Amino acid sequence: MRHRLLRLLCTSRFSAAKRTHPSADRNSGPIAEALLAQVDRTRKDMHLLEIASGSGQHAGHLAPLLPNISFQPTEVDRSMFASIAGYAKDCPSGNIREPLHVDITQEPGQWEASSALRPGGYDYLFNSNMMHISPWECSVGLFRAAGQLLRPGGRMFTYGPYAQDGQLQPQSNVSFDAGLRRSNPAWGVRDIRDLKELARGNGLELERMVEMPSNNKFLTWLKL
Repeated sequence: MRHRLLRLLCTSRFSAAKRTHPSADRNSGPIAEALLAQVDRTRKDMHLLEIASGSGQHAGHLAPLLPNISFQPTEVDRSMFASIAGYAKDCPSGNIREPLHVDITQEPGQWEASSALRPGGYDYLFNSNMMHISPWECSVGLFRAAGQLLRPGGRMFTYGPYAQDGQLQPQSNVSFDAGLRRSNPAWGVRDIRDLKELARGNGLELERMVEMPSNNKFLTWLKL
């Protein structure tokens, strides 16, 4: 009930610039449930970095539920900045920062926003539905950023469809993957086995996997 009330409060103060996507509307609730079960909701002055924030809908939904955490959205597409800023402005808890431009394929030290980011200064990193609709280099950059920017004991949360040990199920995900690769051969559903290799190379390990609606998964990566 509290989730629904906060969501209504945010949408009732709707800024014209804010964009919405039906998929984000559908998965925001399950993502919130998975995230709330794994983050510290009591310690103050915690920091979460979101990579590929898109419209800003996820930050707009999650931040009011976690007023002790400062949300830093980032996005490579500057046309989304006004939408993200709209969610930040309308957030009743006031804990969403202005968006930063980040090209995740670059080293964090090369980011335009590098001066505003603190190596080892983030408690959490969050990324939703990016890896399968971007080149592999974006997944490489995501884990590199987590390895450099998370504090020891920090966690990266990733959400989306994934294969496991070369197996992609069910058939709807197989068809989805095939469609992605027809659209762009560099895209495609990533295998958790390959992501574990990226994690190991950046001082992380897979800590938890939660099955989600619509054949998606919520993965938790622990910074060692």
